[in-house]
Amino acid sequence: MEGGHARELSVARVLTALAQGTMNVEAAMPYSSNYTLLTSIVHDDLHLLAVYKPQRGERPLWDFPRGTLYRREAAAYLVSEALGFHLVPPTVVRDGPYGVGMVQLFIDNDEEVHLFTMLKQGGYEREIRLLCAFDCLVNNADRKSGHCLQGRDGRLWAIDHGICFHVEPKLRTVLWDFVGEPLPDEVIAAFTDFRQQLDQDERLNQALHTLLDRAEVRALRRRLNRLLEQGCYPPPGPGPHVPWPPV
Repeated sequence: MEGGHARELSVARVLTALAQGTMNVEAAMPYSSNYTLLTSIVHDDLHLLAVYKPQRGERPLWDFPRGTLYRREAAAYLVSEALGFHLVPPTVVRDGPYGVGMVQLFIDNDEEVHLFTMLKQGGYEREIRLLCAFDCLVNNADRKSGHCLQGRDGRLWAIDHGICFHVEPKLRTVLWDFVGEPLPDEVIAAFTDFRQQLDQDERLNQALHTLLDRAEVRALRRRLNRLLEQGCYPPPGPGPHVPWPPV
């Protein structure tokens, strides 16, 4: 799913399969705080593996509205795509064997590799700076190192965005490496274009308001404006600043 028109066609087909294909739960995925199910999906001649997180399997949190985490995952994908960052695997909201939930393309990855090892390995400087800016924008409250995957093709993917988009500052991340540094020109351009999309693209606005409430969309706009005005990676806000465990 790389580059240009071919990528667009491929992603569109994957999204259609995720939304409309026949689902079968294959296994529960370990080490998850919420129900996370590995699911096979068949649509026409396309066979995929996907991660299915049903709403009914969400663990209640004191600071996030109950039953909304699956929609936040889909909103994170929507924002990543609108920015042109393409960090989040294709994600849809749909009904499944255990009710409505988030369904996301499963990324075949090296389980020994995560954000810390990619930082050490090198070669991901651009992607990690995009990821850091993205997390600041969506107010990610849980950027663990293990929430970054290295696909078998070497590509960096970001997953687990169920606790993003809170109206209050909640940024908790292991990625504080760039505090005070200017946002890359690529990020400034993407944020500027995204602000224009929010002003003019009715479909994008409708999709965001379907997934988030009005106050959360307004808070997203405020964070976007602040990042553009300041032009740099922000410092930590109210603590805690790092998720636990960090991996």
